[in-house]
This record gives sequence, structure tokens and C-alpha cells, in this order.
Amino acid sequence: MTVAPAPSKAERAYQVIRSRIADGTYTPGYRLTLSRLASELGVSAVPIREAIRRLEAESLVEFERNVGATVAGINEQEYEWTMQTLGLVEGAATAMAMPFVDAAAIDEARAINEQMRGIVEAFDPQRFTRLNTELHRLLYRDCPNEHLLDLVERGWSRLSLMRSSIFSFVPERARESVDEHEHILQLISSGAAPDEVEHAVRAHRGATLQAFLERGAK
Repeated sequence: MTVAPAPSKAERAYQVIRSRIADGTYTPGYRLTLSRLASELGVSAVPIREAIRRLEAESLVEFERNVGATVAGINEQEYEWTMQTLGLVEGAATAMAMPFVDAAAIDEARAINEQMRGIVEAFDPQRFTRLNTELHRLLYRDCPNEHLLDLVERGWSRLSLMRSSIFSFVPERARESVDEHEHILQLISSGAAPDEVEHAVRAHRGATLQAFLERGAK
């Protein structure tokens, strides 16, 4: 039996920092200090520097004069393209998954949505986004087209790396999002036409994108 080699120090540093950017531990503008990270991970500055260079190549980290390496802010063009693409593929995947979404899954999704509704007032964007991801995955996970499902998962992964919660930028969008979830759940549970469900999911995704793009004009 072949044992997989342990990841290098640079690879481990890369995975740790990347994960913290994805889950919101390191927010936009957070300084990635070589000495602090090296001490925390028990390595020299060399693998930390290599990890940060990889993250810079992925546009997750940027260098600022007299500041050093910091977590990059959201790339609006990349976010727009990702949301447009995800709206298309997730809408299709959710529609194709409809015959396999049973009453238990609908009940679970509704319970998650009620949790989301409950935290709208004392808003926690990170928790809201985690629940949002769980709810959507319940509805598309049984899509029988594995290629389409892979595209959806890639889209969600790309979004998580751009920013752990877009609702931090548009908190007013949260309540509307919860109401739209309930509409989608009603369509699925009532046996609506697949193209109606697909359109609802696409519109839901598009509304969040539009709210983000228009946030500065309000």
C-alpha cells in the first residue's frame, strides 16, 4: 500500500492561509505578516513567502507599498461573471434534481431557512452565508448530471474564495433572499414545472448580484 507523502511546509501554509481567507477569518485588508504566520505555523518565513506568492497569483492576496501582503478585496468583475455563470448552472441543476428532492429534504431546507430568518435582525453575515450554502446544496445535490453538478460546486467554491459573505456588503438583501428561498421551496414541493424552478433560482441569484452592483448608488 502506497502512503501519500506529507504536504510540504509551503503547501501546508498555503492551505491554512487560503482556508482562513475562504471562511472569513482573514478579511479584506488583513495584513499577512510573515513573522507572525511563521511563528504560528512553526515554520520559517520561506514557506510562508511561497504560500503568499501562490495566493497572490490567485488574486486572493495583494501587496501594498509600505504595508506588505494583505488579503485582497473582492474583484467585482470576477464576482459578476461567477454569479452570472452560477445562476445558469445552479438553476439547471436544481431543476434536474427536482424528482429526487423528497419531503424530508424540503423540511430540512425550510428549517434552515427559518434559522436564516431568525438571524436577520441581529445580523450575522458569516452564519447567514453558511446556512445559505447548506440550503442551496440540499436542493441541487441530487442532480443526476455529474458534469453540471461539478460546475455548480466549482462556482460555489469560487464564490467562497472571493469572499466568505457577500451579505456583509448588502445586509438588506438577506430578508429578500429568505423570502425567495420560500418561493423556490413552494415551487419544488408543489411539483411546479422544472423550467419555472430554474427561472426562480436564476432570478434569485441575479437579484443578489444586482444588489451588490448597485450598493454604492443607494
